[in-house]
Amino acid sequence: MQQGGDVFLSLLSILTHCIEGFPDPRTGKNSRYSMRDIALSAFSVFFTQSPSFLSYQRFMQQHKGSNNGRSLFGIDKIPTDAQIRNLLDGISYRWLDAVFMGAMSLLQERKDLDSYRVLDTELLVCMDGTEFFTSNALSCPQCSSRTRSDGTVSHYHSALTPAIVQPGNSRVIPLPPELISPQDGHEKQDCENAAAKRWIERWGAMCKTLAVTILGDDLYSKLPLCRLMRNAELDFILVCKPSSHPWLADWIKNCDATKDLHEKRTVVWDGRRHHTHITRWINGVPLTSDADTLQLNWVELIILDEKGKQTYHNSWVTTHLISEANLEAIIRAGRCRWKIENENNNTLKTKGYHLEHNFGHGQKELSNFLLTLNLVAFLFHTVLDLYDARYQLVRRTLVRRDTFFNDIRALTRYICFDSWQQMLQFMLRGLELEDPGG
Repeated sequence: MQQGGDVFLSLLSILTHCIEGFPDPRTGKNSRYSMRDIALSAFSVFFTQSPSFLSYQRFMQQHKGSNNGRSLFGIDKIPTDAQIRNLLDGISYRWLDAVFMGAMSLLQERKDLDSYRVLDTELLVCMDGTEFFTSNALSCPQCSSRTRSDGTVSHYHSALTPAIVQPGNSRVIPLPPELISPQDGHEKQDCENAAAKRWIERWGAMCKTLAVTILGDDLYSKLPLCRLMRNAELDFILVCKPSSHPWLADWIKNCDATKDLHEKRTVVWDGRRHHTHITRWINGVPLTSDADTLQLNWVELIILDEKGKQTYHNSWVTTHLISEANLEAIIRAGRCRWKIENENNNTLKTKGYHLEHNFGHGQKELSNFLLTLNLVAFLFHTVLDLYDARYQLVRRTLVRRDTFFNDIRALTRYICFDSWQQMLQFMLRGLELEDPGG
């Protein structure tokens, strides 16, 4: 079994191998800094969540003859921020797909994905879009745009950021993103729905092999996208609002309730008060009025408080056949969709990754590439939190994520460590904790 330090080195090796395949846009002899140093330097900033990490290491190299960029990340020569932005502007974010796939292989080898499975055998992959750059002044060919009511034009970047989620588990595992940006040969502006179709086309075979159930909001429960997922032999549980599916809502309203509609009422104690859960479900409902529409299964959850006031209402369509035995599991999985907002996108925006910060916009691929590199850093942290006992103990002891990374910023500014594990051991000693090993 690999130890935590070995896992960090394995992940770094996967990233480094991926980087070595990057195209180098430079010609001639102007190549003081390798593309490896360029990309690893950018990654180190996201991994340490320290925008000033590289400047600290240049200072440390000048005064101590060594630096954490080299010892922790394998950076030979530290380039300037401008050099990093200029050279990465021409690199497609898709070059980093291999890092996500390498991490997935690692998780599969260790059977850790099995612990995420629900509904007996399924992995839940939640899909959602998020914006990560907005400006009224800066723009690039990869930008989308919107015109506000006052006539001003706002340029922005957004991405589909799928992740593996599980009810009751705060750790989500990010998967390769799909950037929402102008597509060659298309007159219409790109959108989340089109990006989701591209992602399914690109990664559907992998999802089928992994036995994936796709989760998504009401945007995803449209016939073309549902049909695409079924053609890829993927299961799904998708929010299906009556307001956006009026034909289906009328069909359910007019169905034979005694024959087709099942209902179950349960009283649930949440530790403070009782709630009444009303669940209704039907198998074999037509999604639309089209003659060749999909036949899916529909489930609804209504929650009432102790006074009978409705506090929650949602409904889903799914490919999973619904029974009283799996009803609660399907609803838990459907409600788990919010984890993409809370544990993924919200974490990236508010917990130190600064997803919406402009680390560099560029004129070609830079903004999209840096977003993906930030997701790679989040992936590293997630895998370390799964495997590395020292990392787990320090994080658990410090409680807050920002405290942990504030300490890393301070330590790497003043002390040069021989390795990632040596730094964690130093932190354990400072906290007077017994070393659990890597």
